[in-house]
This record gives sequence, structure tokens and C-alpha cells, in this order.
Amino acid sequence: KEAIGRDGEIHAANSHSLSTAFAYADKHVVSPLIREASYIPFLLDYCLNHKIKAVIPLYDPDLSVLAANKKSFETIGTTVIVSDPNIVEICHDKWKTYQFLNDNGFDAPKTYISIDQARDDIQRKALDYPLVVKPRFGMGSIGLFIAENDAELGIFVEKLSRYSNEGVVIQEKLTGQEYGLDVINDLKGDYRNTICKIKYSMRAGETDSAETVNHEALKMLGRRLSQRLRHIANLDVDVFVSDQKKYILEMNPRFGGPYPFSHMAGVNLPKAIVSWLKSETSDVELLIEKNGVRSQKDIEMLMIDLPEKEREVL
Repeated sequence: KEAIGRDGEIHAANSHSLSTAFAYADKHVVSPLIREASYIPFLLDYCLNHKIKAVIPLYDPDLSVLAANKKSFETIGTTVIVSDPNIVEICHDKWKTYQFLNDNGFDAPKTYISIDQARDDIQRKALDYPLVVKPRFGMGSIGLFIAENDAELGIFVEKLSRYSNEGVVIQEKLTGQEYGLDVINDLKGDYRNTICKIKYSMRAGETDSAETVNHEALKMLGRRLSQRLRHIANLDVDVFVSDQKKYILEMNPRFGGPYPFSHMAGVNLPKAIVSWLKSETSDVELLIEKNGVRSQKDIEMLMIDLPEKEREVL
């Protein structure tokens, strides 16, 4: 909202009227659910009628649906700030993430989609407990378990298999220091910068406290990822540094929860995106961070004043 100033409006869309974003947007709309057939036609109609120039998705399940329909939005003059479908799939499917990282020479925790293969490696002393068990397609540490032994491994895999038919991944649990990276490309997929943050505390899969740091090895890692993946705008990356190795855990091709720490350190990706959308050359300084800036997230109460017609839906 600050980035566009008085030159435009921010419209927020959510499938539920109880969205805090609605309180900050100039206008808002309750949309169909993402997987409903009417979702894309609804958004296209809304964007056309309100002359929306850009759509920025912030929710993982939204990315694949919008990525598959980018061309439809382009025909009405709306740019969807999302990477191509194959890139979104690589990032969302944790098994494909592991394969991509291995194929391109990046370090990653050992990952399995077969409990039998994981147990075989444990028998061969190539893998050891504790192990991380989580959904193959998941977010925010939802459904994540730590297995300390074979019995727990079997229970957690069976439990998650009942919870979802999309599969389970088993990963070695790393020890070391965790970092978050914002790997920034422009709208053509060209590399601009990597902002490194050391993580101090986490809550429910979200970074609670972090500090921007100058870590040249991680900056080089970000540049390599950018060149291999060619994503659009931000790539939110979780990295563990352990025994001098830099292990990539996960990648999210969107504004992630840790981005505000980069913003607090002087980075202004929203303003850069607005410049790119206008075919303007963005100020290089917009994407340069100040190092040594430590920030902490806080919880703020918000009163939601719903229109009467939206109250009736609840």
C-alpha cells in the first residue's frame, strides 16, 4: 500500500470474511475456495471490472492454481506475480525439491518417500534417528513429527498417510544454525540480490526473531539457486549450516513469513515490483539490506467490523 501511494488501490481477496488483510486493504472481496471451479472465473471477472494490474498470491495452495492460469490474466491486462507451474511444483513437492537440489549440486538432508528405504539405510548405518516425518505437500510445520525410534517412525508415517493421500517424506534431522534467505529475482527471472537472516526463534513454523547478516557463502548459494530455478520475485529459502555444509531444507516461491525481517532492514521488494510493473528501472538501493538489523514479530489485536451481509455468512 505504501509502495503504490496515491497512484492506486490495494484489493484483498480471501475465501473467508474474517481476514485481517481486509482491515488494511482499500477494498476487499470474499472469493470462492481455491479448488472450486468458479475461483479463476471469479478472479478474472473481478480483476477486469476493477482494472487490477497485478495479483500477488501469499498462500501456498494458491500458487499452482494461479500459475496455471497466468496467460488468462495476461489477456485482460493483469500480471500474476508467480513463477511458472514447473517451478511452483518443484518447491511445493518436497520430494521434487530434494531431487532438484541433488541434480543441481546443492546439499540437502537425506530424504525418502519409502519407509522401507529409510529403514534399510538405518540398518546400513547410513541414516540414524531422530528423523523428521512430514507431509510431502505441507506448510507451516503442520503435521510435522520427530521420530526417535522405529516404532515412532511407523506410527507417524501411518498417521500422516491417513491424514493425506498425497504422501509422506522422511528426512534426516539436521543440527546446526538455521538461516532464512530471500532470493530476489525481477519479473523476468533475473537475479537481483540475496538477503541472509540468522534465525533466533521460531513459532508454529514461522520465524519469530531474526537478524540480517552478511554471509557471503549464503549469498553465493542464493545466486546459484536463482540461476538454476529462474523464479519470479521472491524465493523464501530455509537453510541449515552444519559442519561447514549449507543444507537447503525448503523453498517457497512467494513472499514468506521471514520477508518482513528483510523489509525492516531496508529492502523494499513491493516498491521494486511496482516499478517493474510500470516498466521502470527500479532503484538498486530498494533491494539492498542493512546488516545487523535484528527484529522481533509481535502480536497485535485487531477489531474487525463486518458489514451486516458478511455477518450473515458466518
